[in-house]
Parts: sequence; structure tokens; C-alpha cells
Amino acid sequence: MNILISRCLLGVPCRYDGKSVPVPDLEEALTRAGHTLIPICPEVDGGLPTPRPPAELQSDGRVVNQEGKEVTAQYQAGAELAARLAQEHGCTVAVLKAKSPSCGGRQVYDGSFSKKLIPGQGCAARRLAEMGVKLLDEINWRELG
Repeated sequence: MNILISRCLLGVPCRYDGKSVPVPDLEEALTRAGHTLIPICPEVDGGLPTPRPPAELQSDGRVVNQEGKEVTAQYQAGAELAARLAQEHGCTVAVLKAKSPSCGGRQVYDGSFSKKLIPGQGCAARRLAEMGVKLLDEINWRELG
């Protein structure tokens, strides 16, 4: 199976803070099980630099960084790229970075930059879910079996 996966989970330093969050055994376990990983970073692929100011989804659907600059267009571009890659590669599952304004599949920060989490999905995660892609993250990826 082809699986769309957040690049930062594979050790690529593309997060907003210029770091990665590699998950022990993730890449090895998935490839050993015969899966092909399709790496993506919707934020960078959508046109944002690394590092970059942290950004959060707002209640009106916009994405704004901590400096007050709207970056919705870049997040939407990254979401569309993720959707296109998933479609091109026949991905029915994505393993994405939890809590991210682009990749969070179950929770995101509330837009106040106070570290408060609320139920919701990031831009790319929401777009993929609309296509029927199953969303997993670094916490529950083992549900793949």
C-alpha cells in the first residue's frame, strides 16, 4: 500500500522550528510491511520557508502565523498538493503530524497561540479526509496492523 507521510516524522527538518520529530521504528516498520511511503510537508510544499513563525488555524478557517501574517494561501496550496499526491499514488492512508495546522487529523491548536487544543483537522488533513483517506498520526500509526 502507498502511504502519504509527513516528512518531519521521517527525520527531515522541515517543521516550523527547523526541526524534525522522527518516530522510532515508523519508517522501518512500514517499509518492512511492504508499504511505500510518499513523503510530504504541506507547509513547505505550499511555499513556506523553514524555519518559519508558528501558525494556527483561526475559527473562521484562515491560517495566521504568530506575527499576525495570514498564510492561508500557502496552507491551501499544500493541502491541494497532498490531495494530488494521494490521488496520483493511490494512497488510502496518511500518517501525518498530530496537532499541526496542516496535518493534524484529530486536534489542532485553537488559534490563540496559548497551546490550547481543540477538536479539528488541519488544512491538508481535512482535504485528505474529504477524499476518504484514513488519517493516522505518530501516536496511532500502529493501527495499520
